[in-house]
Amino acid sequence: MERNAGGRPGSSFPHSALAASVGLPKSAEGEPVFAEPWQATVFAMTVRLHQQAVFSWADWAEALSAELHKPGRCADGSDYYDCWVAALSGLLTRLSVASDRELEALTHSWQRAAEATPHGKPIRLENDPLRRG
Repeated sequence: MERNAGGRPGSSFPHSALAASVGLPKSAEGEPVFAEPWQATVFAMTVRLHQQAVFSWADWAEALSAELHKPGRCADGSDYYDCWVAALSGLLTRLSVASDRELEALTHSWQRAAEATPHGKPIRLENDPLRRG
């Protein structure tokens, strides 16, 4: 089921430059839609980082565009949010917000947390068995 940026049908999304991103899947009302919860999460993280001036709109647009136009990307746009994640990760490392090593460690922690989380429950990093202690 597709959900809009608010995570539920009919919620209002504050318009921003990020919501105008080229190729962003949108509802008939023009709001971003997500096929999976992780897509909404990465979108929200990006919006928040932009609002906090971690990166400019121009930096974001350049990073996302570079990912979207890499050879081997799906012509149908089905890998759009994979491009989004790659663009955000690359931008955060390029701006020294996080290192490749830190992002890789968080990725592995998230994967372990997902495996340890019962079906239907929210995935939280504290569910990573290696983080407990």
